[in-house]
Amino acid sequence: MSAQRPLQLLTKRASPSQLQHKPRIWQPARTFATPGMVVPPVTQNNTSAKGPTAMVFMNMGGPATTDEVSGFLSRLFADADLIPLGPLQNYLGPLISRRRTPKIKKQYANIGGGSPIRKWSEYQAEEMCKILDQTNPETAPHKPYVAFRYANPLTEEMYGRLLEDGFGNGRGGRAVAFTQYPQYSCSTTGNSLNELWKWRQRMESPTRNQNLEVAEAEGSIKWSVIDRWPTHSGLIEAFAENITAALETYPKEIRDSVVLVYSAHSLPMSVVNRGDPYPAEVAATVWAVQQRLGFKNAYRLSWQSQVGPSAWLGAQTSDTVNNFVKKGQKDLVLIPIAFTSDHIETLFEIDQEVIHEANELGAEGRVRRAESLNGSPTFIKALANLASEHLANDEVCSRQMGLRCPGCKNERCLASKKFFMGQVVQDNAALTL
Repeated sequence: MSAQRPLQLLTKRASPSQLQHKPRIWQPARTFATPGMVVPPVTQNNTSAKGPTAMVFMNMGGPATTDEVSGFLSRLFADADLIPLGPLQNYLGPLISRRRTPKIKKQYANIGGGSPIRKWSEYQAEEMCKILDQTNPETAPHKPYVAFRYANPLTEEMYGRLLEDGFGNGRGGRAVAFTQYPQYSCSTTGNSLNELWKWRQRMESPTRNQNLEVAEAEGSIKWSVIDRWPTHSGLIEAFAENITAALETYPKEIRDSVVLVYSAHSLPMSVVNRGDPYPAEVAATVWAVQQRLGFKNAYRLSWQSQVGPSAWLGAQTSDTVNNFVKKGQKDLVLIPIAFTSDHIETLFEIDQEVIHEANELGAEGRVRRAESLNGSPTFIKALANLASEHLANDEVCSRQMGLRCPGCKNERCLASKKFFMGQVVQDNAALTL
């Protein structure tokens, strides 16, 4: 999910210059920020009973280099589902992104020149597919892909690569859209699925693409979705391992008095109040982790990365940490509970802002952060177990995915849900219109 707290500052001032947004047209791209991940071309040649299978990791993404920051921010602030700016969104979004690009470039430079989220996403997908080839030979080979919402590789690029690699275009094939947001939100997973549906319609729907032959339309990609997994046992175990390792950096005699501060990306209250399930699912993850740890440490859940002047879900992580330190509770472990890898929120916002501010208040280095999941073997095994069960059971999505937010008025969201749930008849799925 990679919008950052530093973007809070992006909405303060904007220059009068304007940017024009043009519709994105996918064009093949063969340069990748992360070397080493090569997806071999495949054909639908019955290499297994149901394979090959495309495993598509979906996430918000982040600029892999400082040169990509401008485009990333431009897409980010143009999206009213993620950062609502009101009726002037199309005007304010480009102005804000242009004005603040130099500052955000410096922040990415401070964490190594770009976000590592692509590197970790590609590594996790690739390692997971290696396991799936062994555990699920009937759907092998499993091919790893990454689709980001606001950074390269964008969803349209990923979809074009699927077609190039032998999926669709009359050859059929199965693809699994695997969200890398463990907790579902309409602003993140729902947003990415809407984007995936949009490009599927443009590239494989005969009503939108008049160049498709009948056979090509009938042999389109069959999609299923892993749309949430907030309490999966492997995810909980991976978090517990990293928290335990962080706690072990404290002297044994004070270890149980360390307070755990779980931090998740915040949401605008306008999204929360229409019934978005994200806050409840994040809380479920926290409770499951605490249960696994035996409730040995006191804890709080806080929220980070608020953007703009509107009301967001709180309390803010920075305020939570500062208030604890001011009251004398200096031994704190910060846990990024809604992220599956490092990126700007962890490496800059938490490490270089929140912890730095705590030290200036007298924390004396006693506020620390648990490692992100990144290349954790436990986490990668969890991804494989989750995907293996999904494939073996021929699941199409969770039951929850069919239930729209009570206050939802987004017709694209409705159309997207209808499409993905209509891919396979599933008895336990229900769609509430």
